[in-house]
Amino acid sequence: MSTATASYKGHRYPVEVVNQCVWLYFRLPLSFREVEELMLVCGVVVSYETVRRWCDKFGQAYANQLRRRRPRPGDKWHLDEVFVKINGITHYLWRAVDQHGNVLDVLVQSRRNAKAAKRFFRKLLTGLRYVPRVLVTDKLASYGVAHRELMASVTHRQWKYLNNRAENSHQRTRQRERAMKRFKSARHAQRFLSVFSGISAHFRPRRHLLSATEWRTEMADRFAVWYEATELDAAA
Repeated sequence: MSTATASYKGHRYPVEVVNQCVWLYFRLPLSFREVEELMLVCGVVVSYETVRRWCDKFGQAYANQLRRRRPRPGDKWHLDEVFVKINGITHYLWRAVDQHGNVLDVLVQSRRNAKAAKRFFRKLLTGLRYVPRVLVTDKLASYGVAHRELMASVTHRQWKYLNNRAENSHQRTRQRERAMKRFKSARHAQRFLSVFSGISAHFRPRRHLLSATEWRTEMADRFAVWYEATELDAAA
């Protein structure tokens, strides 16, 4: 996970406009031009190219701040990989979520062999700095190799139907992939999905478990965290 921070210094638009544009792009399946149009409806004239630059500059910093503020993830990790076509070449998106559906990390790689699995495990352990109680994967042999070498003390369950939580988490990525007419490169996919998984997931509480009143309260709390996280060095 990148630790880079960003500065609002030199920007002529208020902080509220910047974070609203970034929120719209990563939270909803919108293009930069559609964000430009929505802001125009609100009386704010900003070009889609400016929105794109803001998303590139501030997106990762916002996602990092949200991750620092989230509660400690659960102790049961679900891992899965799904293919992603990039310029006609098959890549693999590796994803880890906890038992509550919170996205722990994502990694785009060109392979799904043991080396790729170990790389993903190391990225997870570096970012989270603790090991889970249980690891749930499908029957891909690469997971077994990585588990034995890097997390041998963790219970490993390999069964196709136990991993629906991770598989379901891919659905939102597919929606954005279609809206964006596919990713331009592996680097572009990694950069976008790293931010997307941090920002979009923050605004997706498990709605089906909450009453309308509880959901509104939860969303108000999450927006409060969002505004705190996007202040960055606004006072500079």
